[in-house]
Amino acid sequence: MGRIVTSKKILVIIPCYNEAENVALLYNQIKEIQIENCKVTPLFINDYSTDNTKTKLEQIGAKYLDNPINLQIGGTVQLGFMYANENNFDIAIQMDGDGQHPPSELNKIIKPILLNEADVVIGSRYINKEGFQSTFFRRFGIDFFSKLNKLLVGITVKDSTSGYRAYNKNAICNLIDYYPDEYPEPEAIVYLVNKKLKIVEVPVLMKSRLGGVSSIKNFTSIYYMIKVSLNTLFLHLKMKSNG
Repeated sequence: MGRIVTSKKILVIIPCYNEAENVALLYNQIKEIQIENCKVTPLFINDYSTDNTKTKLEQIGAKYLDNPINLQIGGTVQLGFMYANENNFDIAIQMDGDGQHPPSELNKIIKPILLNEADVVIGSRYINKEGFQSTFFRRFGIDFFSKLNKLLVGITVKDSTSGYRAYNKNAICNLIDYYPDEYPEPEAIVYLVNKKLKIVEVPVLMKSRLGGVSSIKNFTSIYYMIKVSLNTLFLHLKMKSNG
């Protein structure tokens, strides 16, 4: 067992697209998180929302970035990694803006990094199978990507599309150089393993969306599976060929 290294600066990156209903509660929950000798800073990134997300962020006094165009999830999270690097944060947490990732679970995904046991930690709802388990169709897709990741890079991540993740400085620097764009999570696993980073999956409780509407519908989920599968395969082949 490693020793927890203290005095860490932690940035919580929260991409937001039309999350006006959720940001205030999420902000207040994060501000209540206490980790000994660590400073937790939430950073909301408004991805050109068409509702009043930006107004809500201003009203609650949250630190936020405002995208001048819609960068989608990958570009928005990568912007957060750039901010973390430029401002010398030790750890970056990726957390959805819709309330599905409870801040109360943050300690679980950060612990392996504080113990120097992992470069990347993925919060999984499927290890203990507790909390919100998503729809049947999405569980099918998640299992498919889990098997694809296992085939390509030899590791099993049960919750392969989970966007509740923690990264150390090494991982942050690598993800500044490259982060998949539209649906990044399964592809990022392949990228990080090819970069020789250690990934650990830990059980967390997740919730259903607090409010608003998910951007992934049934039709786009089929498109998602095809697109991400091809992107993941091509990325892996490219990285293997480049040594």
